[in-house]
Amino acid sequence: MPRILAIDHGTVRIGLALSDELELTARPLKTLDASAEPEREIARIARDKRVGRIILGMPFHLDGRRGEAAERVEKFAESLGRSLRHEIPLEFVDERLSSVEAEAALSRAGITGKKQRDEVVDQLAAVVILQEYLNSQRGPEGFLLPEECQNLEWTHEGRRH
Repeated sequence: MPRILAIDHGTVRIGLALSDELELTARPLKTLDASAEPEREIARIARDKRVGRIILGMPFHLDGRRGEAAERVEKFAESLGRSLRHEIPLEFVDERLSSVEAEAALSRAGITGKKQRDEVVDQLAAVVILQEYLNSQRGPEGFLLPEECQNLEWTHEGRRH
């Protein structure tokens, strides 16, 4: 079964995340340098990982307006489509606050060093974009982590040291 690749496009770095084959979960894949013609690398990854769809985060303003960042993502998508020979469908999804969620997750995980954060924050933003997309495809009953799970008391019983 083909996978879904998500892209968090930035002016400096591009974060990539990949779904599992059942399209249930997203996992971080790689961070690319945005200035090093990443379209070719993404096209290679898409072929190697048997990607059937690519999701690009669209950076709308909080009020829903499109700005310069959205125009950059659209231009990047056009270039990526050419590199893929238009063989893999590209889809834009709203990515508002995905980077904020990624930064918050890194803080909760105790990752505070700038270098450490820079290495993974774009991948994690791509994971947020992809997981939200995967959840939306299944509808509210199919969310991987329903809100009720947040109230469960977690224990470490049975854990081997």
